[in-house]
Amino acid sequence: MPDALAFFEWDWFPSDWSMRTIYMLCAAVGGIVLILQTILLLFGFGDFDGDVDVDTGDIDAGDGSFSVLSVRAVFAFITVFGLSGWAALNAGWGELPSLATGLGAGFVVMLGVAWVMHQMFKFQSHGNIDPTSAIGKTANVYLRIPEKHSGKGKITVSLQGRSMEYEAVTSGPEIPTGGAVRIVSMPTAGTFEVKSLDAD
Repeated sequence: MPDALAFFEWDWFPSDWSMRTIYMLCAAVGGIVLILQTILLLFGFGDFDGDVDVDTGDIDAGDGSFSVLSVRAVFAFITVFGLSGWAALNAGWGELPSLATGLGAGFVVMLGVAWVMHQMFKFQSHGNIDPTSAIGKTANVYLRIPEKHSGKGKITVSLQGRSMEYEAVTSGPEIPTGGAVRIVSMPTAGTFEVKSLDAD
């Protein structure tokens, strides 16, 4: 084997460790942690999930940003990495193909778990915000608002430190995308009556 590939001969593992052992260990440890998290959540001890403390340069996921480095996503990766690699070895694949399979499957699952958690956080965060607090605030038109209640557009407004998107109508002339408006009322849930700031 060429010297460049010598690293992958796995001679640097302890002699009593094999790739099969490593895969099984990863699957067991990751699976146990995920099961414990689920049990604790079911019995009302809260969701012991969070972000791994690494310097990624990303915004803290506490604000709803997308993060693949949550505890649940990382251990999902470890679990699937172990199961996929072990299954590949059992299918007669070599160590390198089984490693690539484990890494690929684990990464896909980690992204999937992170995306699901991100969507759940967004839903929960949106539900905790009182839309009526937007009345009187200024907002930006995201999607043009037709004139005189002839249709709905969309606006973005900052609430509790988050940029929220809502439907909007106006009793005045059409307000183009990018226009600035003031929110005057909320005639129906999730829909605001707005007035162009140019009309003030």
